[in-house]
Amino acid sequence: MTDARQRTPAVNALEPPERAELDRPGILDRVSRDWDARTYDAVAAPQERWGRNVLDRLRLTGGERVLDAGCGSGRVTEVLAERLPNGTVVALDASPAMIEACRARLARFGQRIEYVVADLDRPLAIGRPVDVIVSTATFHWVADHDALFRHLAAVLRRGGRLTAQFGGFGNIRRVKDVLASMGDGWLGPAHYETPEATERRLLAAGFEDVRCWLQPEPTRFERGRPFERFLETVVLGPHLDRLPPEERQPFVHDVATRLREPVLDYVRLNVDANRSAEGVV
Repeated sequence: MTDARQRTPAVNALEPPERAELDRPGILDRVSRDWDARTYDAVAAPQERWGRNVLDRLRLTGGERVLDAGCGSGRVTEVLAERLPNGTVVALDASPAMIEACRARLARFGQRIEYVVADLDRPLAIGRPVDVIVSTATFHWVADHDALFRHLAAVLRRGGRLTAQFGGFGNIRRVKDVLASMGDGWLGPAHYETPEATERRLLAAGFEDVRCWLQPEPTRFERGRPFERFLETVVLGPHLDRLPPEERQPFVHDVATRLREPVLDYVRLNVDANRSAEGVV
């Protein structure tokens, strides 16, 4: 069920994402863009910190088969693999560059890691079902959450667990306000859902014991180039893809300047749910 105790009205001032925006032609192409894996790995300390906290919610015995849905460069996946000395990790990401970075980082684990390049908005071909699905900082990039949760349920054994965290309603509102005032006002492909909508979708996809809640995570960065590097790598990539190369750095600098302070008002949406032991997805 939705955990209203941890909901924070002050961060929910944005309107929910419009489906028309998500359904625009080409939106999935922008969501599935490849990433600069090396730079992302260098700046993703906040994502790793949040990811470790998500892993702490798992009740692992050490022998499970776990899908990391959106493994990125493998910083969190590495911690997960260390907690599964007799288990297997399926490291999945839509970005080939991220999978290669993950493969290099996790080479010491050998055949205990399986690597898959795949989009979460399509059916997942990962072989036998997994016992657990974990995901951090990924689902807000997937346009169709109804399809997302159906695809996850299809590869999770009955009674298996989904534990995830991603951008939630109100996430990076200050950045969105700045973007709305620049150029054509495009806010980007990422969308930030409410706990209530997410709970409904999970139940419809075949999950039970669903709990969803928002968690504010305001994050301060070092002023100047470190902040701008994070913005261009993690937040503004789809916007920069629309610009000629010579306009990209000025655009990032303009966004950072308009934000005034090097702080991102992150809001994370947490999900804990079990795959229903009965019924059809």
